[in-house]
Amino acid sequence: MSASASERLAELGITLPAVPAPLASYVPAVRTGSLVYTSGHLPLVDGELRHVGKVGAEVTPEDAAADARVAALNAIAAVDALVGVDAVVRVVKMVGYVASAPGFTGQPAVVNGASEVLGEIFGPEGAHARSAVGMAVLPLDVPVEIELIVEVVVE
Repeated sequence: MSASASERLAELGITLPAVPAPLASYVPAVRTGSLVYTSGHLPLVDGELRHVGKVGAEVTPEDAAADARVAALNAIAAVDALVGVDAVVRVVKMVGYVASAPGFTGQPAVVNGASEVLGEIFGPEGAHARSAVGMAVLPLDVPVEIELIVEVVVE
């Protein structure tokens, strides 16, 4: 029997953060049937931005990948608050938005920061379809935003 997501989080020494308060008129996550859709989550730590600016200019790809990991953990926290992290059957899809300097084409490597933490937490069920999209600008001038679609246990 494999470890549950909450057991993996403990093994990894990861404590899910409090769900960041919405910055506008939306909710952090919504469930419909067996799917939970998260809103786009930013790399906020205790309400503070880790970095601002465009990847490939003010923000290094490595720092942006670390930000993608943080944003993914914020999205997972929203799932946990809604249904519990152990209710996740699999991660279906992730979309990573990367605020990119002109000519920057490393969006997939940046979004790997989020994909990798999903694999660490959910194991094979964390493998997902994915889009990594370059953007001109993101809310609050963050370098990355992550959203998830996860399948959960049907009650």
